[in-house]
Amino acid sequence: MKKLVLFFGIMLLFAGIASAQDTDSPKVEAFGGYSYVRFNPGMGSSGLNFNGGTASVSYNPNSWLGIVGDFGGYHFTESGESGPSDVNVFSFLFGPKVALRRGRFTPFVQSLFGVAHDYVAGGTKENVFAMTLGGGADVNLTSHLGVRLIQAEYLMTRFGFGGPAYNQNSARISTGVVFRW
Repeated sequence: MKKLVLFFGIMLLFAGIASAQDTDSPKVEAFGGYSYVRFNPGMGSSGLNFNGGTASVSYNPNSWLGIVGDFGGYHFTESGESGPSDVNVFSFLFGPKVALRRGRFTPFVQSLFGVAHDYVAGGTKENVFAMTLGGGADVNLTSHLGVRLIQAEYLMTRFGFGGPAYNQNSARISTGVVFRW
């Protein structure tokens, strides 16, 4: 974790000395990075900490609108009295993104909808509805490279865990690198 913080600190330092950016908006953006999900399973259970990664691609028909495909994978493991617990969750989300492209900073908001798939080792598998609402901010280092300082989102899933489905209201925080063409 310390190496990750150091890496992004150095990237921010380079952002401060980066040259002025082109005013042309990119047609395609690709993002890849680390994601933390604070998953709230509900039913009186405390939240679970999932770590993983997120990748997304955005096609931008104009300077402010993007169509996003977002793919994530998150892992939770815990040793308990009844043995270890291993859970993997994968998300496949799509939707619109609105960005304000002004200078070196690009704040954005997005609303994504799709499917989440969970796999509990030795247990259940489910495909359920999922959505995120949130946004973030990129620092543009060059016209083709940027750093996503933060992407913070409300994450809703509808897992049933073997029973009737109900909403899990969770949070997803991501950071990483953005490539633009």
